[in-house]
Amino acid sequence: MSYDLVIKNGTVVDGTGAARYQADVAIVDGKVAEIGKVTEGAKRTIDAHGLVVAPGFVDPHTHYDAQICWDGAVTPSSWHGVTSVVMGNCGVGIAPCKPETREIAMKDLVNVEGIPFDVLNKGITWDWETFPEFMDAAAARKPSLNLAFIAPLTPFRHYVMGDASMERAATPAETHEIARLIGEAMDAGALGFSSTTLNQHMGFEGKPLACRNASREEMKAYANQLKQRGRGAIEIALTRQVGVLEEDQCELLDFLLEESGRPVTFIALFDRDDIPEAVRDTLRRAAPQIAKGARPQTSPLPLTRECNMDNPFAFAAFPAWKRVFADTSKAAQRLVYADPAFRNQFKADLKNPTGFSDWRRVVVHDVRNPALKHLERKSIAQIAQEQGKDSVDAFLDTVLADDLDTELTISSWNTREDRMRELLNNPAILMALGDGGAHVDMLCDAGYPTYLLGTWVREKQAITLEEGVRKLTSDPADLFGLKDRGRLKKGAPADVAIFDPAAIGSSNHGERRHDLPGGAKRIVMPSRGVEYTVVNGALTWEQGRLTDAKAGLVLRG
Repeated sequence: MSYDLVIKNGTVVDGTGAARYQADVAIVDGKVAEIGKVTEGAKRTIDAHGLVVAPGFVDPHTHYDAQICWDGAVTPSSWHGVTSVVMGNCGVGIAPCKPETREIAMKDLVNVEGIPFDVLNKGITWDWETFPEFMDAAAARKPSLNLAFIAPLTPFRHYVMGDASMERAATPAETHEIARLIGEAMDAGALGFSSTTLNQHMGFEGKPLACRNASREEMKAYANQLKQRGRGAIEIALTRQVGVLEEDQCELLDFLLEESGRPVTFIALFDRDDIPEAVRDTLRRAAPQIAKGARPQTSPLPLTRECNMDNPFAFAAFPAWKRVFADTSKAAQRLVYADPAFRNQFKADLKNPTGFSDWRRVVVHDVRNPALKHLERKSIAQIAQEQGKDSVDAFLDTVLADDLDTELTISSWNTREDRMRELLNNPAILMALGDGGAHVDMLCDAGYPTYLLGTWVREKQAITLEEGVRKLTSDPADLFGLKDRGRLKKGAPADVAIFDPAAIGSSNHGERRHDLPGGAKRIVMPSRGVEYTVVNGALTWEQGRLTDAKAGLVLRG
């Protein structure tokens, strides 16, 4: 027979963790037709000698919910061998949503995911109201990658309860209706639901994100929707301090595991040298829940973010900064930053362990005020020492003198190689937290698959190539029940990443581009060494560029 595409002479790493082997891969009608010695002809043949042929990577933690309205190529994930993305994480999203509450949904994304309001206002198409309609609208756009959805609890609660969702728990009648809508979403193909308990997840008008007000009775009802259907997973942001899981949160994990009968994946597990044993303590504490199916998420990248001070999400975990997010206008923020009471409270907050208490790691990256240019590339600690000030005062004085246009870089977690080796070799830990589509003006970690394969597999040899590929393919696919993705096998959908193992990689420092709606800035992470990517049999990435192929599907559970 004649095939659509044959990939010749490659090294197959099939995504299961099994040993690599040499083989050809034949594709026809969007499926893998043969793996072995292929002698028949094809419309297109790729010589993959010296290259690895693997399943397309599955990114289980993204926030592309809005971006798919204006970027069907789902960049930059599509540059990094990713063929499927899961969105709707952390309890925040844009469906279901009534027309009169769209501003609230967008401002939730502004505060929680750091996406500028003007970008959302210009870019979101709003050609849906319910969650099933949202999924159908995504499919109708003919994306380049496969899109999968989990149901974020905040918009569901707001859809039923209105503004009360930001203030209180649901009544039994409201809980019943929210649960019904989550069940409806799952019947339409959603892969579960998500929520958060993080104190920095502040939504509209600086109020706690609506899902944070959900009672145990509510969570039971929503988890039961998964149990009734026998599929799906729950994603939840749990740790009050990143990397630190406390006893009551372990109890909540246990509760969700029991009531859903399904896996629960939680964030965020980052190694912190300011709390040196936090990760080990968390893993010990959560061991009973991990044994039952809990999966902590981490990233293989060191967390280095840029922070624009008119949208200072990086400081949202500090109680003092609640005032900043209550009114995000520049005039209101200036008043807060200048207030001695705010500064004193912030100084008090810093006495608790945080990744930002070391001002040597907070560096002035860019200023607009020419009189401040001499401060660029200096840490706040340096500036404070030079000015004879407390670091908080030096920091905020600089921000005010620059009319809040200051941009910072903040280096925090996952920096210790020995501890990262522990995390990478722990089979319970899910590689994720790329956060694609979120925090677009301060960081881009969506290239973590190529970073994992370049830095931790090739350069540091912390894990094998086979295990690295498994962590990026079948492991996340299995968690969410995407059983036909994440493995390279005969009869499976032809999602394939073809890469040069000697060149694959990406930097953890992104590039700035002004390609968001309205020309707004974002940070992207280019890839290296990804030669070809195939989505459902169509070449979507070819030697450094995207093609016009739009073969992505909405993956339904």
